[in-house]
Amino acid sequence: MRSLLKNNKTLFLVVLFVLPEFFSGCDFTKNINTDNEVKVTELDSSFSTEELQRRTFLYFWELADSQNFQIPDRYPTRSFSSIAATGFGLTSYLVGVNKKYITRQQAANRVLQTLRFLKKMPQGDAKSGVSGYRGFYYHFLNNDDATRFKKVELSSIDTGLLMAGILAAQAFFDKKNTEEKEIRELADFLYRRVEWEWMLNEEMKLSMGWHPEKGFIPHDWHGYNEAMILLILAMGSPTHPIPAECWQKWCETYQWKEFQGYEFVNFDPLFGHQYSHIYIDFRGIQDKYMKGKGIDYFENSRRATLSNRAFCIENKNDWQGYGENQWGLTACDGPAKGEPKKGKQGIQFTGYSARGASAIRSFDDGTIAPTAAGGSVPFAPEVCLPTLKNMWENHYENLIGEYGFKDAFNLSYTFGAKNKNGWFDKDYLGIDQGPILLQIENHQNEFVWNLIKQNIYILEGLDKAGFSGGWLE
Repeated sequence: MRSLLKNNKTLFLVVLFVLPEFFSGCDFTKNINTDNEVKVTELDSSFSTEELQRRTFLYFWELADSQNFQIPDRYPTRSFSSIAATGFGLTSYLVGVNKKYITRQQAANRVLQTLRFLKKMPQGDAKSGVSGYRGFYYHFLNNDDATRFKKVELSSIDTGLLMAGILAAQAFFDKKNTEEKEIRELADFLYRRVEWEWMLNEEMKLSMGWHPEKGFIPHDWHGYNEAMILLILAMGSPTHPIPAECWQKWCETYQWKEFQGYEFVNFDPLFGHQYSHIYIDFRGIQDKYMKGKGIDYFENSRRATLSNRAFCIENKNDWQGYGENQWGLTACDGPAKGEPKKGKQGIQFTGYSARGASAIRSFDDGTIAPTAAGGSVPFAPEVCLPTLKNMWENHYENLIGEYGFKDAFNLSYTFGAKNKNGWFDKDYLGIDQGPILLQIENHQNEFVWNLIKQNIYILEGLDKAGFSGGWLE
């Protein structure tokens, strides 16, 4: 309801200007004009990366809370905001300027309001009424006051993704005017405040998080996954750095294996091969581990993407709809929410889960997430873009909406009257929208990558991790 009230100007324009066409069945969305007014235009149902990016951008631009500027974890279900999605939101505003969806001034205003609020959010070790502690933020925040949601953890990785977005904004807003100067200063304050070393355990690994009720989570970041960006941020800190040897400890837990004809460092959900790459251009730069393998992390993500696709094409469980242009397993929503159901293969359908495929573990219940292909566009555009096009064109009515791709679908789940033709999610998820928008932009013009290449903290982190070659030279 809050979102509806926020957009009452748009609703007025719809009634005033397009009411006749509305009743004729046309579909409408909102464009952002440079004069800060909202213009109602007809949706373009034909697929293009431009249309996909424009709609996905609007998820962050329109749905940010009007008071605390945090990004909702999901929509239209509004349960809480996501601190990682807010990091993606900050980055999306920069893309919005680059794509001319909004002006630089509009983006500066929004970023400044967001950073100011992040700074004044209460920090402390209380169990409630605070947003974070020691510079870290809680995974999810209440919609109204942006304080800790229920008993969620103080999250290291979600804070890391927030900081990546903050540092991208710091690099982008480089003008000498008062507003952009304040953005840079706030970004510096927020990043320098994070006590990264506090999250480090005796094994030189970062904890996944902390609860005021019971202390640090027993699980830490090891293996290969989305936490590369977290370690690099933590090592690059000028105020609370973790030791450089933490990178070697991280690499020692990699599992290099062959899967679907490709050799690479395995991790099953594709988001783990995408998130760090949204911000860091790993093409041509190598640490000691990758030098020994003769590839870089970008190539590693390419192989992970192609093997995920090959697994889906093989389709051993005979799920409905899988094919060369319809695939993609990663963490996403699922069709079974509190209703245990089994498919004909005896595999139980689930709700939100970390779906994926690798030599280590595979979990596949027939649910495809568009962000799996969307977030991998730079690695394998020749297979990812046709997949996005195919899903857009063949499932437009059920899978596509005003903010682009809804989170997931499962054509094998036919339980219930509403799912005769398969299950389609009703929600968009912020952490799945971000990779689609930002990675397509990286593929087209290296926009986010080039911003981060200017950041001294990221460069320091890469240097401590032993990266060299390519653009680092």
